[in-house]
Amino acid sequence: MTAPTLSNNGHATEEIPVYTRKDFVSDQEVRWCPGCGDYSILAQMQKMLPELHVKKENIVFISGIGCSSRFPYYVESYGFHSIHGRALTLATGLKTARPELSVFVITGDGDGLSIGGNHLLHAMRRNVDLNVVLFNNRIYGLTKGQYSPTSEFGKVTKSSPYGTTERPLNPTRIALAAGATFVARSLDRDTHHLEETLYKATQHKGISFVEVYQNCNIFNDGAFAAFADKEVRQDRMLYLEDGKPLRFGKNKEHGIRLNGFRPEIVENATTDEGLLVHDTKADSGLANILEGMDYPDFPVPIGVFRDIDAPSYEMLVEQQITDARAKGEGDFTALLHAGETWQVD
Repeated sequence: MTAPTLSNNGHATEEIPVYTRKDFVSDQEVRWCPGCGDYSILAQMQKMLPELHVKKENIVFISGIGCSSRFPYYVESYGFHSIHGRALTLATGLKTARPELSVFVITGDGDGLSIGGNHLLHAMRRNVDLNVVLFNNRIYGLTKGQYSPTSEFGKVTKSSPYGTTERPLNPTRIALAAGATFVARSLDRDTHHLEETLYKATQHKGISFVEVYQNCNIFNDGAFAAFADKEVRQDRMLYLEDGKPLRFGKNKEHGIRLNGFRPEIVENATTDEGLLVHDTKADSGLANILEGMDYPDFPVPIGVFRDIDAPSYEMLVEQQITDARAKGEGDFTALLHAGETWQVD
């Protein structure tokens, strides 16, 4: 069964199959630890992909090294399982050469923020049209439980038997500081929210960055339980909804307002008057204020922080090439002899 895609003049240009989740399930055995949060992320991704109405051969998953980086094997599409920290370099090259492709980068807090941190920053500032999903479990799982760039201060692990002496990185705050045009956070166990957030990321033109709180039940079980467990989630997490006042609690009874530039909690807010209204199109100030709210003094924000429009990297490169070709055919021999040249006798 296929569904036509239409050109601007209303005529069918090509037919795209109507997919289901099963169409994006590969024949490879999924090999994560039983109970790992990665299973949920994979399932929500496979459920979301048919909604894109993009041919499977135009979807690419690129990963680095880590538990999350097995992802390309498990999605029935094209993909690369690349080397540690370098997924974004391959993805940038591919998207620049083939801008029509839908490219996903799957990385982890270790792969993406340690050896790959520099590449992540530059992909964000360039605004390459990539969908970056960072699995954050605050530990190195594949190498058996060393502390990672996002591990809490004082965390006791195999590589920090007396507790870490490093302050953790905040992936979402880094994305905002680097100028990413779409920044969001979701949770492995909130499946509806995760699927919805992944879909929103794909609808953005430019780089989209989604941090997913992902539980590693072997080496860092319960890292997010204090605020992410279903029983406490409504009271301890703040679901961001564009254009709506910031409210949380089982009955949305509490709110967030600003006192100058400082957020504060309004308990049992009977009206929306004075409450901070979320705006994903606002400048970075609002998003940074929200991300600066530290748990447990404030609920943990989850959802889309920023979604703004800006020219994408590959679009600007393509325009440069088009403009250069419009000036006429080049002369390779003249190019070789241009500028400062000399002859050695």
